[in-house]
Amino acid sequence: MVLSSLAWAPPASCRQHESHVPKPPAQLHRGGCSPRSLSYKSSPVAGGGVVLGRCRWRMEVVATAAAAAPTSALPFAGDDASELRAEFLRVLRSRRKTAEGDLVVMKGEPVAEPMYQGGPPTREAMESCPKEEMEDFQDKLKEENLILITEEGEQGRLPVLILSLKESEEKKRPAIVFLHSSYKTKEWVRPLLEAYASRGYIAVAIDARYHGQRASSVTTYIDALISAWKNGDTMPFLFDTVWDLIKLGDYLSQREDVDPARIGITGESLGGMHAWLAAAADTRYSVVVPIIGVQGFGWAVDNDRWQARANSIRSLFEEARKDIGKSEIDKEVVQKVWDRIAPGLTSRFDSAHTIPAIAPRPLLIINGAEDPRCPLAGLSDVVSRATEAYERADLLENFKLIAEYEIGHQMTPDMVKAASDWFDQFLK
Repeated sequence: MVLSSLAWAPPASCRQHESHVPKPPAQLHRGGCSPRSLSYKSSPVAGGGVVLGRCRWRMEVVATAAAAAPTSALPFAGDDASELRAEFLRVLRSRRKTAEGDLVVMKGEPVAEPMYQGGPPTREAMESCPKEEMEDFQDKLKEENLILITEEGEQGRLPVLILSLKESEEKKRPAIVFLHSSYKTKEWVRPLLEAYASRGYIAVAIDARYHGQRASSVTTYIDALISAWKNGDTMPFLFDTVWDLIKLGDYLSQREDVDPARIGITGESLGGMHAWLAAAADTRYSVVVPIIGVQGFGWAVDNDRWQARANSIRSLFEEARKDIGKSEIDKEVVQKVWDRIAPGLTSRFDSAHTIPAIAPRPLLIINGAEDPRCPLAGLSDVVSRATEAYERADLLENFKLIAEYEIGHQMTPDMVKAASDWFDQFLK
């Protein structure tokens, strides 16, 4: 593994997790609420679920406090991140089927045969993840299968898989959310869940929208993307799953065994994009490691480097091309598709704005140096803006980019190890 010229190494000694984010002003809690607002009242519902009282004003209170406090005192200062978060939340809410309701948690069932919408997945890189060796590990492992109701409708049922050790010396443990790539499922990341659980983490995975238990056929995801292009009523590319991850943050923050100040998030490819955008939207994700996911969508359109990303979901762009009346897919088609199914993705919510919004929380971006879907050239402005944000917080050591030499769009064992080290450094 080599570091790009834009990478920074953390110091040899790391501060405890309680000090890796500057202390917020008195009226703000780490997650954007007062500590009292993170206390939940629960009540049973029919079918065995539990209703969790919402932190209804969590995102808005950040923007309100930001407007009143001196810029130099705020952890979000520099990129107007609180305003960005509020704007992003408005977009996410704009295509919800109903008004927000209470979060409902229901018991799920293990999945014996996951629904993969692509070719047979490989787990070689994930299986290399550092793991604590122990006798009778499977007997010591606790598995939870849950369904969170994040909104009405079939896609509002969020399947969650959680692995942890049955016994722990810590009453409240760090948690990490692991997000799968396109066409895969939460079960695919099980090697990572087991490895991190063995080391004392609460390891969490979900099925993204139109994947896994939320898919009914091998074309469910593509069909949803095409439907969004034609009807403009959903946002199946990235944004709808980000909504689910905000709701997942609500749930994890109130679990008795999770330290709400130590919730990490990571993912590969599509999952890496989900991780970066969810962390930009929700400050409760305190340590962030997107793997082969961060890219400049607007830069790719402007510099004619959109082809690799578009080809990964080509059926969508072919359908759009025909509807627009073009003989071939070009940058105009690509721009129109992004504007329709993920409004703001090439502008206000692109990585040049949303990556700096993660500062000053620890952020490790891991890409392949030769990845055509995430070209390094498209990250120059992203890195420059992020560097400024972390420098303003006097926490430049919290930001690092790794570009693995001669690697394209794939997750490698070195990437898995780097992510593991980063989480151990900042969450343990």
